[in-house]
Parts: sequence; C-alpha cells; structure tokens
Amino acid sequence: MRIAGSLQLGTVNPTQLIQALQRRGKPTMLGRAIGEFGRIFKTQHNLLFITDSAYRRKILTQLNRGESRHSLARAVMYGKKGVLYHSYREGQEDQLGALDLIVNAIVVWNTRYMTASLDAIRENGVKIDKEDIQRLSPVGHEHINIVGRYSFQLPEEVENGALRSLIKIEEK
Repeated sequence: MRIAGSLQLGTVNPTQLIQALQRRGKPTMLGRAIGEFGRIFKTQHNLLFITDSAYRRKILTQLNRGESRHSLARAVMYGKKGVLYHSYREGQEDQLGALDLIVNAIVVWNTRYMTASLDAIRENGVKIDKEDIQRLSPVGHEHINIVGRYSFQLPEEVENGALRSLIKIEEK
C-alpha cells in the first residue's frame, strides 16, 4: 500500500521504484512478493474464465469491441498500408493524433445517428431492450466512404444544424 501511495503522491519516481524491486537483474524480496501477489489475481481470473461462461462472454465482448476499433483505424489508415512512416517520435505522434481525430469523428457521427435512430424507433411505439442497446457499437464503418469521391455540398437542413433524414426500413 505504501508503494501505491508513494507513486500516487509522487514521493517516489517510477524509475527509483523499479530499481528498488530489482538488484543486479534479480528481483528483491519485495519484487518477488509483488510478483506473487499479481499471480493470485491472474489465477483467480483464469479460474473464473474457465468456470463462468457469462464471464467468458463478457471478456469476449470487450475483446471484440477493441478489435472493432482497430478495424476502423486500419480502414481509415489505408494509405501506406497502415504503417507509421515517420522515423521520429513527433511525426508518429502527429500521424496517430490525426488518425485518432478521424476515428473519433466517425464515432461521434455514428453515435449521433444511432441515438436519432433509437429515438425514432421509440417514437413509433417500439420498446427497445437495454440488452439490445448494449450490443450496439459506434465503430462500424461499412457505410462510410473512406476511399473514393467526396462531396462537401451539404443539404440545407444539415447546414442549419439538423441531422440527415433517417432511412425508413419497412417491416416485412
């Protein structure tokens, strides 16, 4: 607890802490104790993962969400095959910052339209389960023209701050 408190308060710097946990390439007694403590949580996680199918589904859902975000980032960064081409740190940070800006803009766009769609569905008297909403993700990008021609002529209602019209899907 003292270690965590010292790090949080800034009374010890992380480099000094790492040096205190290891001497001549071998862990100190404190380093070994922290390692064993971490293994307890890893073991608990593994046992829970093996025995609890709901926990496994929760973990898989989180992994899929992360992979979906990476898929969107790969789609956006199609030039240079998604490779960071700056050899210096500042250039890479600029490139990743621009990528994050575009990915976040897509997420905001999707979130606004998903919210508008859900509101329109509710206005039609349809009840939406919370479980269904939990499955929605704003990182989908199949509907976004990432490569191709871009038109920056906005419809009048969009220029006035409104959303584009939602596509009406007829029930079958």
